[in-house]
Amino acid sequence: MQSRGSNTRLREYSPETLRDQEKITQLKKQYDMNHPEELRELYRILNSGQVRFESRVGQEFDDEVYEAFQKVRDSLQQGKSSRPCQKPVEKQKGRTSKKSENKKEITRLEDYDEQMQAQIRLELKKNERRRRFLVIGLFLTAVLCIGYFAGYYIKAARSEKRWENLADLVGSDALAGQGTGQQSVPQIHLTEDEIVVPEVLDKYITLYNSNKNLIGWLKIDDTIIDYPVMQCDNNTYYLNHNFDQEEDKTGTLFLDCGCDVIRGSDNYIIYGHHVTSGKMFSRLSDYESERYYQDHPYITFDTIYEEATYQVMYAFRSRIYNEDEVVFKYYQFINAYSEEEFNSYMQEMAELAYYDTGVTAVYGDQLLTLSTCDYQETNGRFVVVAKRIR
Repeated sequence: MQSRGSNTRLREYSPETLRDQEKITQLKKQYDMNHPEELRELYRILNSGQVRFESRVGQEFDDEVYEAFQKVRDSLQQGKSSRPCQKPVEKQKGRTSKKSENKKEITRLEDYDEQMQAQIRLELKKNERRRRFLVIGLFLTAVLCIGYFAGYYIKAARSEKRWENLADLVGSDALAGQGTGQQSVPQIHLTEDEIVVPEVLDKYITLYNSNKNLIGWLKIDDTIIDYPVMQCDNNTYYLNHNFDQEEDKTGTLFLDCGCDVIRGSDNYIIYGHHVTSGKMFSRLSDYESERYYQDHPYITFDTIYEEATYQVMYAFRSRIYNEDEVVFKYYQFINAYSEEEFNSYMQEMAELAYYDTGVTAVYGDQLLTLSTCDYQETNGRFVVVAKRIR
């Protein structure tokens, strides 16, 4: 029994206990626990961790303040002070339960001191500004996206309607008498004394009078490919201009500027975009399938001077090469200057072809090449080559 009492006295007068006793004495001098507002402030200080106890004496004082504060809070909320504190239950829950209740207690801005309230208000204002900027940014982005897609589809619909109108003008005399005659056709000087004036086919007179860059019309039955073909002095203008010479990313089908439909070229090369809308030459790559070729073996390409039908020979992939690369470049084959050169071109294309159509060409045959972009490689191209059969 003496040993136990001795240990108790040693524990009560340990350095930790002495330090806690000093802290408790100072706190009791500063705060009157019988005064509700001072008790509330003392409770807030202990709960915030500004004062930390090291011994059981300090923990008991902490519990005493907690229980006193709970009594005051309950009496204020319920209008009576007779309700038991149920200390045994609280003790049974332990310090974790007390902290949990303390955390629930501070749920209002007024539970913090003025400095903390000012910081909280400032942070709330910052968050509100960020939220507003984010909402405005998302709204503007949505408006821009909707506007872009609406404009795109409206423009695409107008473009589609325009192509249909152009197709309706084939064979039409809607503009007959407006600028016809010598002004409607080019004058070709073969020699200083001889002038050949080709006659534009009647079916294309109206379209030709609308745009003198018209050079023909290309059509593949049962496909969307049914467009006018343009030609000017370069291979860039109609990449981003339509038939009406308005800027248009879809562009227009156009004949290589090196081809001559009047004097004739061994190979007419026609270029067109591969666009996501499915227009122009977007479906040309379907010729990768032999079955598709069997369903669409013929291509109609009329120049403005004569009608012609071609049969597909080869379908293959290629690309645009560097100038110094020694390799077959299909886009440079416009004229063959010998039978050997022509046969060499045929062999090169036959080796690239996906399948054998059984269609062959000999020197002197008129060829038609359709070319569009292909995205399987950088600067890739998909190519279909046909031979004139009538």
